Amino acid sequence: MKRILVLAATMAFAAGAAAQGAFPGRPVSMVVGFAPGGGTDTASRIIAKKLAENIGQSVSVENKPGAGGNIATDLVAKAVPDGSTILLGSVGSLTVAPHLVSKLPYDPLKDLAPITMAVVFPNVLVVHPSLGANTLADFVRLAKEKPGTINFGSSGIGGAGHLAGELFAMAAKINIVHVPYKGGGPAVADLLGGQIPAVFATPASAGAHVKAGKIRALAVTGATRSAYLPDVPTIAESGYPGYEAINWYAYVAPAKTPPDVLARWNQELVKVLSDPAVREQLLGHGLEPMPGTADALAKYMQREYETWGRVVKEAKITAN
Repeated sequence: MKRILVLAATMAFAAGAAAQGAFPGRPVSMVVGFAPGGGTDTASRIIAKKLAENIGQSVSVENKPGAGGNIATDLVAKAVPDGSTILLGSVGSLTVAPHLVSKLPYDPLKDLAPITMAVVFPNVLVVHPSLGANTLADFVRLAKEKPGTINFGSSGIGGAGHLAGELFAMAAKINIVHVPYKGGGPAVADLLGGQIPAVFATPASAGAHVKAGKIRALAVTGATRSAYLPDVPTIAESGYPGYEAINWYAYVAPAKTPPDVLARWNQELVKVLSDPAVREQLLGHGLEPMPGTADALAKYMQREYETWGRVVKEAKITAN
């Protein structure tokens, strides 16, 4: 009997150690709200690979495109809060959607628990060569000559690309028409094919095509030039001082996820985002890693929620 008890205790200890080593004890679903080929998809796959190695569990990237990321965000908000489902969310679904959608099925500030900021970066206005715009000034001139005839694509309604375009239209006093896609990948694919003349895109989805000379980058939306596209001027320095629209992706989980699980997720994701090889890969796509605390992310989301709420109201942006 004594031997049996000792054996049982040993097995229990081993099982506990194994479970601790293979956090969270089951395969992980990393949900993104856009189709493959865009910025969130690129970032998630780079991070997921290293994360799986570190935690000893499979980490699958689940693309759930639609409604500017809102479908995926709602899915995670309603997921079982056991640590096995996390979202790499974006500014649109996490802070803008409540101001656009009257019956949004989730409240990002109440139904989701912040884990850590992941990456930050500017968007870039890219155009098809057939548009005939070599500079931002050319783009504005063409838009003023034929108001309402130039379409610009983005990864979805209420996303950073959409907002960047609307902000620029306000600053330049031009009438350009927004065309939402289910991700940056599909938007850039249509741009490459000439189906749409312009896109406010992420560096990850458009950068390689810019460098290959297939499309033209006219300006980036950040306050300073992008290290990934150093020769491309900012919108601010191109005649619109004060213009700035930064994009970001952050990790969140269902709100009722236990605090100790959220803390462990912060620890693991910060470790991955701080890894030199991962940083190099993300920076290679124009995505700057910005890991931090859950509290810092919560405060940032609140500020963005208030800021973009004012912009949506002033610009009279709608979800239709």
